[in-house]
Amino acid sequence: MSRENYIQYIQKQNSNLTTDFPELLEDVYAEIPFASEAFDKLPDAVNFWMGDERAVTSMHKDPYENIYCVIDGYKDFILIPPTDLPFVPYKRYPQAEFRYTDNKWDIVPVESVNMVKPTSTDIDIAQNDDYIQPSGLPWISIDPLSPNYFKYPQFKRAHVYSVRLKKGDCLYLPSLWFHHVRQSHGCIAVNYWYDMEFDVKYCYFKMLEKLCGNY
Repeated sequence: MSRENYIQYIQKQNSNLTTDFPELLEDVYAEIPFASEAFDKLPDAVNFWMGDERAVTSMHKDPYENIYCVIDGYKDFILIPPTDLPFVPYKRYPQAEFRYTDNKWDIVPVESVNMVKPTSTDIDIAQNDDYIQPSGLPWISIDPLSPNYFKYPQFKRAHVYSVRLKKGDCLYLPSLWFHHVRQSHGCIAVNYWYDMEFDVKYCYFKMLEKLCGNY
């Protein structure tokens, strides 16, 4: 079997460590005690990650307080604070899904579904009868490894931080922080997702989204 046919990455973001790999809990904590105390809750999910250098996670954000721990190899994170949202470009991309046919995986487009904008009053409904939500999925459109400043000059103003997590290192990645991730060959990691508080920080970020028109 050629190297290209091997699995590039193993991950399921549904607490797969506890649901699919419970035998690993003999060697890995089910929670991070100091984090559980600080956030005053148990993790919503504990995820197991394993892959090689071909697996790259594009820049995105999560609604979780994230404790990311590298067990073997290393992970390279590029981080941008959520307050820099005005400088992080978005665009809408066609939605698709993986399907396994004829002994190979194909990327198959998913038909977009037009949705009426949610409203709260009859007046709003009358005013928005013709509103059609733009098709596609909003996603960050810049590659932080090779940013196109000609196309996205505002990205020059973003505060970009680079962090390498080595074997035995843990990173606290706050909720809503943008992050892009690469890894070494044969990297193994576990992360702990604690649900974020939907407080003033969340309200501020949603205000930025509205002002920037990202959605």
